Amino acid sequence: MAPTHVLRCCQRGLSWIPVVFIALVVCWSYYAYVVELCIFTIPSRAEQIFYLIFFHLSFIMFVWSYWKTIFTKPANPSKEFCLPKAEKECYEKEARPESQQEILWRVATSLPLYTRTGTGGIRYCDRCQVIKPDRCHHCSACDTCVLKMDHHCPWVNNCVGFSNYKFFILFLAYSLAYCLFIAATVLQYFIKFWTLCRRKSAENCPKNELDGTHAKFHVLFLFFVAAMFCISILSLFSYHLWLVGKNRSTIEAFRAPVFRSGSDKNGFSLGFRKNIAQVFGDQKKYWLLPVFTSQGDGLTFPTRLVNADAEQAAVTLHQEPNKSTADVPAGPFSDSQNHLLGDEQRGHNMEDSLADGALESGDHTPFGLTAETCTISMDSES
Repeated sequence: MAPTHVLRCCQRGLSWIPVVFIALVVCWSYYAYVVELCIFTIPSRAEQIFYLIFFHLSFIMFVWSYWKTIFTKPANPSKEFCLPKAEKECYEKEARPESQQEILWRVATSLPLYTRTGTGGIRYCDRCQVIKPDRCHHCSACDTCVLKMDHHCPWVNNCVGFSNYKFFILFLAYSLAYCLFIAATVLQYFIKFWTLCRRKSAENCPKNELDGTHAKFHVLFLFFVAAMFCISILSLFSYHLWLVGKNRSTIEAFRAPVFRSGSDKNGFSLGFRKNIAQVFGDQKKYWLLPVFTSQGDGLTFPTRLVNADAEQAAVTLHQEPNKSTADVPAGPFSDSQNHLLGDEQRGHNMEDSLADGALESGDHTPFGLTAETCTISMDSES
């Protein structure tokens, strides 16, 4: 028991190393830009003030969104998705998977579930002992089920999911803006240092050019670091913007969710504008602020397939012998989700919905791999 506890403590401590590394790089970049570049290198007072104002704006938004991504606790399934005590005891006593699935189906009749496993069963987490809501997955790194799980990111030491996905997108956006601003404003001084002061003897450098050459190392290295992060963050940010536009998570991009009619990678897509609103909310004035405005409760999500097929909401995801289709009622959407769908969306006929699905069915992921060194730690579903 003791060695296991010590091992877990060591693992938790080591998991903070990437975050500490990023924090140290950010602190050094702040010193290098504000002190070494703006104070010691730039001669113009007006240029110093202009650079410092915009630098601190991007710096504050970057740190704010990064903080929110790290310290926002991942949302977990509510108690209604846990098995009742009697059903749980029966489930644990049963050795046959078929009997266990029968127990899960009885409990799931009162739950708003539209997705299933690849074999047509109810998605259940034996580790957390809960029926998984739609788009929920178990993260082995966090050892918990996370609502609308996207991936586990070591650079924030947290699971990116329903509760902090908006913060993660803004973290990528502001970190990209932060690096781009540094690279763009440092470039001219980087070129001067590189071309005029690369000789071994300082006496050979032109007089009155860039006094205070002790800042040379910081300016040169600052440009290289900013440019390197720009390249890596740009590809990752572009990929996640594409996912937001399609209303998919990283997990769903690699493995399409399974519905009653089969797997469909566009099953949760409601159109570009409403896909954006699901993550950022209805009020555009809050889109750029790292405050939670995502729509829904993370437990239920509007689906394109349910809207297209009016009978699907009243049909079980997996038809069992001697079980009528009326045994599994449709799970009502939350108020925010009904607002998301809108009256005009619910009034569309089946042909319009199917046509929309046909247009999207040919889309493919433009990136084979993301640029971020991250892990998708989730359970395997048969």
